[in-house]
Amino acid sequence: MKALALLTTVPSDAHNWNLIFMQLLLEENGFTVINLGPCVPYDLLASACLKHNPDVVVVSTINGHGFIEGKALITETRKVPGLADTPFFIGGKLSTDATLSHLYAVELELAGYRKAFNGGDGLPDFLQQLEQIKSRKTTLSVLPPPR
Repeated sequence: MKALALLTTVPSDAHNWNLIFMQLLLEENGFTVINLGPCVPYDLLASACLKHNPDVVVVSTINGHGFIEGKALITETRKVPGLADTPFFIGGKLSTDATLSHLYAVELELAGYRKAFNGGDGLPDFLQQLEQIKSRKTTLSVLPPPR
């Protein structure tokens, strides 16, 4: 069974091309993907997480509001019982201020993201993180059920 990725963006981000790119990247790296599309409200994301129980949630944003809305997104979803341990990643254009974006990435990680990527520099690290998630899924699926 393939690992499941839930793909989303922040509520104000109406861009589709980044989501299509990320969906293809995730699929090419062995994930089944549910793409929630642009402008996803926090409650819709939380309910989709509860319904589908993804192995990973990927938040892609390119409108420069990733820091502000990404922080609210992780804060709201972490309040939902059952989502505390789900790995969340955010990446793209986290801010309109490129000089502060690396600091915003750190703050997003402190807020609850497993990793926050600013721009495209983190792609190798992101792919490595995905491999670890897939490996864990494979290991868990071959273990015998508890007695």
